[in-house]
Amino acid sequence: MSEIYEEDPLLIEESIEDWVITKCDDWRDHYESNYSSRFDEYYRLWRGIWDPADSERASERSRIISPALQQAVESNVAELEEATFGRGKWFDVSDNVGDTDRQDVMFLRNKLTEDFEDCKVRKAVAECLINSAVFGTGVGEIVIEEMKEMVPATQPIMGGDLQAVGVNIQERVKVKLKPVLPQNFLIDPVATSVEDAMGVAVDEFVSLHQVEMLQEQGVYRDTYVGPAATDTDLEPDQDLTIYNDDKVRLTKYYGLVPRVILEEALGETDDEDADQEEETETLLTEGEEETTTESKYVEAIVVVANGGILLKAEANPFMMQDRPVVAFPWDVVPGRFWGRGVCEKGYNSQKALDTELRARIDALSLTIHPMMAMDATRLPRGAKPEVRPGKIILTSGDPREVLQPFNFGQVSQITFAQASALQQMVQQSTGAVDSAGIAGSVNGEATAAGISMSLGAIIKRHKRTLINFQQSFLIPFVKKSAYRYMQFDPENYPVADYKFNASSTLGIIAREYEVTQLVQLLQTMQQDSPLYATLVQSIIDNMNLSNREDLIGAMQQALEPNPQEQEAASAVQQSQIAFQQSQTAALNAQAKESSARAVKLAVEADTVPREVEIDLINAVTRNLREGDAEDKEFERRIRVADTLLKRREIKSKEDANRPRTDETPSDNREQPQTTTGPLRSVGTPDQGVNFGGAGQA
Repeated sequence: MSEIYEEDPLLIEESIEDWVITKCDDWRDHYESNYSSRFDEYYRLWRGIWDPADSERASERSRIISPALQQAVESNVAELEEATFGRGKWFDVSDNVGDTDRQDVMFLRNKLTEDFEDCKVRKAVAECLINSAVFGTGVGEIVIEEMKEMVPATQPIMGGDLQAVGVNIQERVKVKLKPVLPQNFLIDPVATSVEDAMGVAVDEFVSLHQVEMLQEQGVYRDTYVGPAATDTDLEPDQDLTIYNDDKVRLTKYYGLVPRVILEEALGETDDEDADQEEETETLLTEGEEETTTESKYVEAIVVVANGGILLKAEANPFMMQDRPVVAFPWDVVPGRFWGRGVCEKGYNSQKALDTELRARIDALSLTIHPMMAMDATRLPRGAKPEVRPGKIILTSGDPREVLQPFNFGQVSQITFAQASALQQMVQQSTGAVDSAGIAGSVNGEATAAGISMSLGAIIKRHKRTLINFQQSFLIPFVKKSAYRYMQFDPENYPVADYKFNASSTLGIIAREYEVTQLVQLLQTMQQDSPLYATLVQSIIDNMNLSNREDLIGAMQQALEPNPQEQEAASAVQQSQIAFQQSQTAALNAQAKESSARAVKLAVEADTVPREVEIDLINAVTRNLREGDAEDKEFERRIRVADTLLKRREIKSKEDANRPRTDETPSDNREQPQTTTGPLRSVGTPDQGVNFGGAGQA
């Protein structure tokens, strides 16, 4: 089968270990020429170790190193650790959207948490955080180890009469996280991440017995490996005396290698290649087109000891074809793999602060310690020119003329203010917070508004680093660990497509700031408010208390209603509802009665005027005499009737508008009199009109 690339004759002759070591040497030269000296100085500043190269003046004698940068590193790392592991659960697993059964998800999360605790993953992550804060980038290697789990157990013996006490041994695969120092990590110089690089390598010293044990297990090739040569650049602490016995320089390469040299290392014969070429030529002669999917490079794992002994070479055995290395920068530097850590942020301020403190100490040595000027011509022969308590100084002449004490003045008081300002500059550059640096870092005053503004800016910087740490380091590590457990321990980890999320919350500073805000909000409402208990629960949830869960559970239980009290309240409520319904019915009945009375009165008020009109007509038309006198009598009666009719209308309106009382029943009201008496002539005893009196027509 023809290749899509031409084979390099020199590449075929080169072994895979030589190819890997050549790459690693080139990458180390780039690291040492650009980063090694700076990282060493960052390490010394963090540890508080003095070096002659750290002096800024030739006359500098003091070796003091201010702890401002150390405090900044520890404060930032502690904030991220608290935000990640402060609540116990630091990652979560989510299932598919359509899957409603979450038992498998809960089992996977609990099992991963248990295995991570056994492998001390939290301690390894904390070390990676420290490396990232000091050097700018935290690197960790994911290591798979076969371990023996011993569990105490009992077994019946002697037919069940006795119990034998012992242990059950079970071999299991465990995934560990191994922190890697910058001087032990090599990467393609043009890469910005582990996945984008051609390859990465972990170059470090390990104990000889570890290599021999892996050779016995069949992981490494069974070949002789002797002690390694000395190399101070790989040592974790270069200030200590180097131990040279029983250690091996192990270079583990993870990345792309040429397919040709990997196949050569795996021992594939040329006959198989020849057979494949013959088959390909046959297919081509038949007119079929050749399709190939092989690439020039293949993902592989190569382990080399002492710079030239091949211990392992194989294609990437992991099912996801990922590299067992995770890394994250503290702050991202565009276009560069190595990030910007806390030490790099506060480097200039720390150097200025150290120079200020050393200059003041050097000046104090000239102003505090007593010095004496002497006339050397008037001292006895062989006298020692030194001053100490109780010493007798012999002089040739008056001692006041021979000896003269003096000093170089006083140290300026402005150096104290300068040192304080430089220390505040370190805190501003690194985002570190302590009891002396919170107040007034924005407006210069320890006011509530100034502290709130300062904490807000600091929390934003911490949250930015936390998100970068989660996305670049924490979640990839959990994913890769879960995939390796699924591949090598499928009995305990069923294979499925899970989504992993970080459960990190606020750090201790952010939680204290949020508690302050909640307390201020709590003071603005009454205790009977429905939100009062919710705010109290939020305050307790943000506190770092040992019995926080118990308090939250007790509060939730107190908020739940008592069944007996709930039944009693329901009975009282039902009785109140029944009472209100009865009152409503009574009021409705009274309203209906009032409506009926109003209708009756309206009918009566409409009937009375009509009866009066009828009586009036009868009275006017009766007993009229014939002739002209009859017309005049008729007109006179009409006028009198109109007057009486108006009076009756007024009286009826007054009776209708008069308020009724409950003591007077509607049946006992006085009925209006409608009887009309006989009409008589006005002014005569037997003639006249009488309305309202009893009589006969």
